[in-house]
Amino acid sequence: MTLHKQSGFSLIEVLIAVLILGVGLLGAAAIQINALKYTDSSTMTSQASFIAYDMLDRIRANPDGSYALASLAGAPTAQAYTAPRDQDWYDFATNIKAFAGATGAGSITVANRVVTILITWDDKRAMNSTATSLRSFSLTSRVAVDTVTK
Repeated sequence: MTLHKQSGFSLIEVLIAVLILGVGLLGAAAIQINALKYTDSSTMTSQASFIAYDMLDRIRANPDGSYALASLAGAPTAQAYTAPRDQDWYDFATNIKAFAGATGAGSITVANRVVTILITWDDKRAMNSTATSLRSFSLTSRVAVDTVTK
């Protein structure tokens, strides 16, 4: 009986190693794709936050103005340099449309100096859905102090 020492790898071992490597690379690619989707989603949320805080600062600068806006359809479609509130509405609507496209929506409600700014957009890319996947950002704050009556 002759014993032979094995030298090198067999074809089956090589195929198994390539299979394991391929599965690992596919898993890494899937993680990268999800990371890109969620990064885009968080970027849109951050952008909505910037727009809402910008509008809130504009309202705080002019607390006696009537800033209630039911929808972006009520915002001016052209710049209005002579009317600060109208210019602020125009900038608000323009910023939302620039970051969210046609699906972007926004509203401003004012009740007893408490302002709520709501921005909504379609985020179906991050939601893995072909249906509408609306995301929203809401900011509520008191913009001025009511005068104390004695």
